[in-house]
Amino acid sequence: MDLTPRGPLTAALLPALDAPLHPIPDLPVVAAAAVQRATAAPGTAAHDTALDTVVDEDVQLALYLLYELHYGLDGADPRWEWAPDLLAARAVLETAFEADLRRRWAVPVPDEPVASTLFDMTADAARPGRGSLAAHVARYATYEQVQELLVLRSVYQLKEADPHTWGIPRLRGRAKAALVDIQSDEYGGGDAERMHAVLFATTMRSLGLDDTRNAYLEAVPAGVLAGVNAISLFGLHGRLVAALCGHLAAFEMTSSLPARRWVTGLRRLGVPEEGVVFYDEHVEADAVHEQVAAHDLCGSLVEEDPRAHADVLFGAAVCLGADDLVGSAVRGAWSEGRSPLRTRLAPATA
Repeated sequence: MDLTPRGPLTAALLPALDAPLHPIPDLPVVAAAAVQRATAAPGTAAHDTALDTVVDEDVQLALYLLYELHYGLDGADPRWEWAPDLLAARAVLETAFEADLRRRWAVPVPDEPVASTLFDMTADAARPGRGSLAAHVARYATYEQVQELLVLRSVYQLKEADPHTWGIPRLRGRAKAALVDIQSDEYGGGDAERMHAVLFATTMRSLGLDDTRNAYLEAVPAGVLAGVNAISLFGLHGRLVAALCGHLAAFEMTSSLPARRWVTGLRRLGVPEEGVVFYDEHVEADAVHEQVAAHDLCGSLVEEDPRAHADVLFGAAVCLGADDLVGSAVRGAWSEGRSPLRTRLAPATA
């Protein structure tokens, strides 16, 4: 696997994934040490809220690779997916990661219907994360900046829908039907060429980018990986299915207007029309999905089990918070004249 380790944990994991299945009994200990490094300032026992697993490069890359085994990690022996030593190490990382997500983005449960709260949380369509970046794309972004944003999004978009689809067998009744309804559109309604992941791949190719899954993983920083890892965390644990549904609702409810701005920006830059279809598709589709996700998915889930209310809002808050985290990092990098990627792309040809 052609990746550079980002610390002792990935230095231990990467060579293993390149080899046939074998025991790695020390890996959970190495994972625990990585968590300790991520959450404590050097030489002290005090926790610094600016230092946690959410932004730790070693932890997030390792967690991403461990999750990617469940989606199909090219070059890795498929038997690694259920290797006990890897699962034990992943559990160590997940425990700390979930705790840090809750510390950053847990929200109180108000005394109002969950759908109303979701609409309140997502009311500002120009949030500091996705919204303002989309506004920048519409009016000012250079060809190279748009390429950089597509690279950052590729770790999720090239497997779009798959992480949320883990929720289908974990739901019942109206909530299950609502999630199936949304995911059916994400998978192109049965048309392979209309699957959203395929449309995003077309957009990448239209801007001269490699559309191979994880082709740019080396360049993607921890904050972006954390946002994708959070969805996998929610999807792969049945106890977190409400958080998964809340995440999807927030994702859909903050997508339509930014997608419209992306369409404007891509056409401004002269991107071929086939490269615009992905975002054009999301303008109308997500305007419908937001209603289904808020009312039929999350609303019916909480109606059947009021205990799910808190985790629905937690999942939504993680979606919005991770988006803001990435947006702030990208804007900060651009304002300083540098790339938000860990490694620069080759010069673009518009």
